[in-house]
Amino acid sequence: MIKVKLTKNNNYYKRIIITDYGKDIVCASVSSMVITSINSCLAIDNQSIIYNDDKGLDITILKDDEVTNKIITVMVSNLYELEKVYPKNIQIKEENNE
Repeated sequence: MIKVKLTKNNNYYKRIIITDYGKDIVCASVSSMVITSINSCLAIDNQSIIYNDDKGLDITILKDDEVTNKIITVMVSNLYELEKVYPKNIQIKEENNE
């Protein structure tokens, strides 16, 4: 099961941790969405996020600009849609650090 931990601060996503990838269609979908979102953010502003993929994927959002927020918000929305359809394959937990 894919586990996604979302951390928000002031209504902005600040950190996303994704662990326990498998080898099914849901994992491929998550990988595709997340990699596309990371690459989009970095293509627009290479200082907008940082990530580490040593043990799963740990994304830290550094900027609160409109474009970065939209890309990340769409990615998270798509992850929630996958969770609705495949609840046995992906689990999302969200915490607020306000």
